[in-house]
Amino acid sequence: MKASELREQSVPELQGRVANLRDEWFRLRFQRVSKQLPNPMRIRAVRKDLARILTILAEREHSAGAEEARKS
Repeated sequence: MKASELREQSVPELQGRVANLRDEWFRLRFQRVSKQLPNPMRIRAVRKDLARILTILAEREHSAGAEEARKS
């Protein structure tokens, strides 16, 4: 998923995606351990997508904090 697509989404949508990706990552790790993982590269893709979303959420939180500081 591209970062530009993610930036267009709202915070609740992104938080929902984070929950889904964490759940998927958890299941993929179990599949890997039990040797039932069909596509090992999926783990890497999920981790990267999760990192992208968390980065965007952190950027938004930081910019909201900066705006708040300017108002004070």
